[in-house]
Amino acid sequence: MSQSTIFHGARKVDVEGVVDDFWMLVRGDTIAQVGAGAPPPADVTVDLTGRTITPGFIDLHCHGGGGHTFDDGDDEIMAALATHRAHGTTRSVISVVSNPIAMLRSTLETVAEIAADDPLVLGAHLEGPYLATERRGAHHPDHLREVDAIALDTLIGAGGGAIRQVTLAPEGAGAMDAIDRLVGDGIVVALGHTDCDYETARRAFDRGATLLTHAFNGMRGIHHRAPGPVTAALFDERVRLELVLDGVHVHPDVARLAFLAAPGRIALVTDAMAAAGSSDGDYRLGSLNVSVRNGRALLSGTSTMAGSTLTQDAALRCAIEGVGLDPVDAVAALTWVPAQALALGDSFGRLAPGCVADVVVMNNDWEVEEVWAAGLRVTG
Repeated sequence: MSQSTIFHGARKVDVEGVVDDFWMLVRGDTIAQVGAGAPPPADVTVDLTGRTITPGFIDLHCHGGGGHTFDDGDDEIMAALATHRAHGTTRSVISVVSNPIAMLRSTLETVAEIAADDPLVLGAHLEGPYLATERRGAHHPDHLREVDAIALDTLIGAGGGAIRQVTLAPEGAGAMDAIDRLVGDGIVVALGHTDCDYETARRAFDRGATLLTHAFNGMRGIHHRAPGPVTAALFDERVRLELVLDGVHVHPDVARLAFLAAPGRIALVTDAMAAAGSSDGDYRLGSLNVSVRNGRALLSGTSTMAGSTLTQDAALRCAIEGVGLDPVDAVAALTWVPAQALALGDSFGRLAPGCVADVVVMNNDWEVEEVWAAGLRVTG
């Protein structure tokens, strides 16, 4: 039988609420029992008195961290992941920016190999190349293209079943058919880097798209006579919305509005590039140069944002302290909501029997002190 570990004495916060003096019995990589008060015996005891525990964070959208990028091979990917794991992200989707098809194929093959060996890597997010030029953000214009069924099949094949989501602009030629193809393969389709209007977004959601990539960024805003894709997503119960909550991408009051309009459907993501968890300086994102000053990443020589330098624990603090969210809702946006966005089922995003033993231990200031993933200590 697997070694048993008891975590006890903490305040538990997850989508199901708050429990004080909480205990949790873990066997192997799974939570076996939970309760409050005096804990049962176990092989190993972890005393968390005075601290808060949440489920492990799940990041749907990340490009790198710790000075490392997801575009440069397996060693760089693993080094970047280590940075985010230390900040509470126990399950990650590897996001890939627009590049030539041959480069994308190679990167997807690498991610598929890593995901096969590491259950903490959920797979790949193909952000492009099927994006709108006028809303491309930090994607090289030379690498954007209209959907080609053969090239799309090549990328799906290279992913070897590891592609979790694809971001595309639904107004592009062939994009609606691509949504059908991707959804049929069980791949989550997100709308993003798009100039589509409200009606086109609604049609894409009816075809099976269920996610909005970094809402409010890389798309039309909300206008009182032209509501745009954000409004279409906010009022469609089938759709979840990514939010980059770093104090730069979205104003706190706009974030609050989104949480009020779509309760239980906002997923906090980092969209982080290599400078996350690192220092200011000059970096690369895909084939583009990025300058990071005062923690803000911009394409060199421009005012165009190039991802973020965010970690998910910082997003949690921003949600609670900056936006004023209830901690239960803020934690759910980092755990339960992204798990549902990827259709991971009920085993992720809760601290309950039968769930994966992914745990973030924090102090009273919501700062990470320990991280456990699949029942093993990651850091702390």
